[in-house]
Amino acid sequence: MGSLMKKRILVVDDEEGLRLLYKEELEDAGWDVTLAASGEESLKRIEEAPVDLVLLDIKMPGMDGVEVLRRVKERWKDLPVVLCTAYPHYKHDFGTWASDAYVIKSSDLTELKQTVRDILGKRR
Repeated sequence: MGSLMKKRILVVDDEEGLRLLYKEELEDAGWDVTLAASGEESLKRIEEAPVDLVLLDIKMPGMDGVEVLRRVKERWKDLPVVLCTAYPHYKHDFGTWASDAYVIKSSDLTELKQTVRDILGKRR
């Protein structure tokens, strides 16, 4: 990697334990990770410092992930968003279709990391 900038990922989840797990695993895989605990905070984070990808929980108090997704795509239309949820039925909710990928939450982050790698790999 050398002088190449690390890709930055924003993890948005209202569960602190999950945020920290994602941060640790994704940083071990070689990415820079920023955390946000809410939809509102996530939009603020993106404004403060651009990121290369957003990992977004759907079910959050206040502004939910579908609303965050809509706002992100309105303002930063090329920013990839991966929805992470424990609820597979959201895949059929048309509000989620604008996302770049959809991953069911699991303690095994293999699929998640592969999805992130695939998306960021396409964006050189």
